[in-house]
Amino acid sequence: MTTIKGPAIFLAQFMGDEPPFNNLDDICRYMAGLGYKGVQIPTWESRLIDLEKAAESKDYCDEIKGRVAEHGLEITELASHLQGQMVAVHPAYDTMYNAFAPKEAANNRKAKMEWGTQQMILNARASANMGLKAHPTFSGALLWPFVYPWPQRPAGLVDMAFKELADRWRPILNAFDEVGVDVGYELHPGEDLHDGISFEMFVEALDGHERAQINYDPSHFILQQLDYLTFIDHYHERICAFHVKDAEFNPTGKQGVYGGYQGWADRAGRFRSLGDGQVDFKGIFSRLSKYDYDSWAVLEWECAIKSSEQGAAEGAPFIAEHIIQVTERAFDDFADAGTDEAGNRTILGL
Repeated sequence: MTTIKGPAIFLAQFMGDEPPFNNLDDICRYMAGLGYKGVQIPTWESRLIDLEKAAESKDYCDEIKGRVAEHGLEITELASHLQGQMVAVHPAYDTMYNAFAPKEAANNRKAKMEWGTQQMILNARASANMGLKAHPTFSGALLWPFVYPWPQRPAGLVDMAFKELADRWRPILNAFDEVGVDVGYELHPGEDLHDGISFEMFVEALDGHERAQINYDPSHFILQQLDYLTFIDHYHERICAFHVKDAEFNPTGKQGVYGGYQGWADRAGRFRSLGDGQVDFKGIFSRLSKYDYDSWAVLEWECAIKSSEQGAAEGAPFIAEHIIQVTERAFDDFADAGTDEAGNRTILGL
């Protein structure tokens, strides 16, 4: 077994227009001061990284790594949730996703897909130049408006959508494979890949592509009422990244999983700062350690109640307290009788 690395933090939710949240050095200094050892960098955030330059130049990547290291931190992964989302955009969401893509791609799903695909290939090269082995992202969605089977879905609709999704992602996954980096899909409501079954269907459509992996985030499973601990038993071989995010689900006589169109603070299922929700992190860290997860535990802070500053400050010690320093020996080694094959035969009466 291997001890999980951390604590680390995803910087996306903390970026802003005022220091220390508006540039790489200041935000790294701030997070290091809170006790973090790693940062996950969103590659759509130009104040943190120039993605095209990172894809082209290892020297530039070494410079970025060096600047981060000056604050006592490592880069855990690059992340591309917004760009990955553009690989598959249903018409219902095209207008809302204009903010995530270049202006010339506005209201043009084909242009969004082409841009998102190219961005993902740049992320593959940049991740390799950074010396990273995993890359969290979103899958995008063609089927999400039809997640509930009413009206009845036409025969073949689901298979067609997963074939199309796989066809769009296959060249991207091949590009990641060429540079030895896994793609960790964050299984997230709103994406076609949102639970174990949908992930399995995707992998099957990709003929088992080995680079199609999982960014494990239990908060999304709390909101779906999915057994997030048994999930690890099923899919641990495909988990390449880990977002440490809390959530709670408190159904009432008026609303449940679907939330009644309410804002985050008023939903039955909502994200919370670490320790304020219902996620069994002791169980998660135990299972991931048991299955030899050897990468980072990365805080993704989202909370409908608590401030981001307080969430970040509380997150580092919370993760540190949950990381298990895995044992290198059995607890009962002191009682080892040291028998050999002949001794074992004697014990068994053979």
